[in-house]
Amino acid sequence: MTSLICGSLAFDSIMLFGGRFSEALLADQLHQINVSFFVPEMRREFGGCAGNIAYNLKLLNGDPLIMATIGKDGGVYLERLEALGISTRAIRTVDSTFTAQAFITTDSGNNQITAFHPGAMTMSHLNKVAEAGPVKLAIVAPDGRDGMLQHAADCVALGIPFIFDPGQGLPMFNGQELEHFIDLASYVAVNDYEAALLMERTGLTLAHITQRVNALIVTRGELGADIYVKGEHIAIPPVQAEAVADPTGCGDAFRAGILYGLTNGLDWPTTGRLASLMGAIKIAHQGGQNHAPSREEIEERFERAFGYRFS
Repeated sequence: MTSLICGSLAFDSIMLFGGRFSEALLADQLHQINVSFFVPEMRREFGGCAGNIAYNLKLLNGDPLIMATIGKDGGVYLERLEALGISTRAIRTVDSTFTAQAFITTDSGNNQITAFHPGAMTMSHLNKVAEAGPVKLAIVAPDGRDGMLQHAADCVALGIPFIFDPGQGLPMFNGQELEHFIDLASYVAVNDYEAALLMERTGLTLAHITQRVNALIVTRGELGADIYVKGEHIAIPPVQAEAVADPTGCGDAFRAGILYGLTNGLDWPTTGRLASLMGAIKIAHQGGQNHAPSREEIEERFERAFGYRFS
C-alpha cells in the first residue's frame, strides 16, 4: 500500500536574532538597506513537504515513496532517509544546483525574514510518476510549478487517485489552473487561509469544490479541521498538544495521517482524528522531523484522546 509523495525536499537553516529587526531598519532609509544581524543561535533542519510527510507516514508504519529532486549537496538527506527505511529510488539528484533551502532569521518579537532558494526543486518535472512503480495513492504537494502540473497529469493518466495539496505553492497558479487541479484530483487538502485564496482565485465555493472531489479537507490550526464528503460535514476536533514549540511541518504531519487513513480503509472521522493527533505530536517539537514517537505510543495517545484505537 505504497503512497507516492510528490513534493519538495529542502534544508531549513533557522537563525535567532536577539534584538528586533525594527531597531536596525530606519524608516527613512528603507530605499537603501544594508544591515547585518548577529545570530549566535542557529540550527539546520531536514525539511520540505515531501520529506516531512514521508517522515510522519513512516512513524505510522506506512509505506511512503518520495518523488522529489535534490541538489549536489543532498547526499546527507539521502543517507537520513535510507537510515529511516524510506525508499529513495524515486529521488533525482541534479548535480548542477543545490537542494532547495530556506534561510530563516527570527527576532525576539517572533518576526521573521526568510530567503528561499528553490534550487533543484525547479527541476521536479523531470520526474515521471510512471517510473515510480505501483502505488495505491499519491499526493501532489508543494514543489516546482512545472513538476506539480506534470505529476497531477501523470496520476490521472495512470489511474492513480491523488490529493491536491497546493500549500505555499498555491500563489504560483491562476484560477483556471487551480480549477484544473481540482477537476483532476480525488481529494483537496488546504488550510483555512489557502481555502479562502483558492475560492478567490477560482470563483468556486467550498460547496462547489466538494462536488468535484471525493473529499475536501480544510485544516484550522488549533480549532481542528473540517472534512466535506458528498454533502456531509465532518468536524474534526483538535488534540491538546503537550507543548507548543514550533508549527513548522504540522500541516505535513496532518497530511500523513490522511494518507494513512485512506490507504488503510479507515473511515473519515477516524482518519481526520488521526491526522489531528499527528499535527499535535509534531507541534511539541522544533523542526519538521525531530519528533519520534513509536507506533504504539501514537495508538495509545489516540485512544486517550478519542476513547478507541484506530487500528
